[in-house]
Parts: sequence; C-alpha cells; structure tokens
Amino acid sequence: MTFVPYRMLRNTPAELRRRLKEGGHLVVTADGEPFAVMVSIEPDEVEQVLELILRLRAQQAVRRMRRSARERGVNRLSEAEIEEEIRAVRGDR
Repeated sequence: MTFVPYRMLRNTPAELRRRLKEGGHLVVTADGEPFAVMVSIEPDEVEQVLELILRLRAQQAVRRMRRSARERGVNRLSEAEIEEEIRAVRGDR
C-alpha cells in the first residue's frame, strides 16, 4: 500500500499520476492520517467502479449496524417487540 500526502495533489500532480498508474492505487493522507483512496481506472470503468465502491460502503454500514445491535442486545428482540417499537416511534410523530 502506497501512502502519499495530499500536498502531492497540488505540488506534483504528474508524479502522483505516474505513481498511481504504476501501483494501481494510492492512499492519500493529511497529517499522516489516511482520508482517501485513489484508484487507477480506464475511462469506460467509471460507473462500474463507483457502483462497487457504493456497494462496499453500504455493506460496511450494515456491518456496523449489526455490530451495534449485538452490543445493545436489540438483535434478540422478538417480532412483537419490534412492531411495538415501530408503533411507539410512529406515535411520537
């Protein structure tokens, strides 16, 4: 995994592009912390790559929700308890 500082985007874009082409992906950092991933793609792959990224993010969100449910114990609610929760929330509106 290759890490590059975000300043490289501004200061040496040609070098950044060369490294991206060679490695296929780069992790962009600010103050040493990763905040973005750059992936080399072909022009006709844009929609497919974005769709895959969005699908992955959705899967990660579901994993976080499931983990949170387990930690709070709400994964063991019965169907009747779930329905009661839904009614209570709808009643507050």
